[in-house]
Amino acid sequence: MTAIATVASAAIISEVSADLSELSIADSDGRSLTLSAEALRAACKCAHCTRARFDERFPPGFPGIAITGVNDLGYGLNISFSDGHDRGIYPKTYLLELAPR
Repeated sequence: MTAIATVASAAIISEVSADLSELSIADSDGRSLTLSAEALRAACKCAHCTRARFDERFPPGFPGIAITGVNDLGYGLNISFSDGHDRGIYPKTYLLELAPR
């Protein structure tokens, strides 16, 4: 599964690992990173997840979660997960911020 998103004249190329547990990302500036499905799911900032955090109902982790889809929205990626969650939009800048330091 591969998606290409163009944002601020920089392209992101993404690829989901064969076991659906990671998303590899490369941008036109030469940066590349790999993010786990669990880290991406935990980092979702959609309204549903934001509210769950506010109400202290957001799970502490998502062990065994898989990436089931990646859709190119032009400015970022919409990522779907094996728990049925598909509301998260991850702008390019946010994906790069998620990179382990």
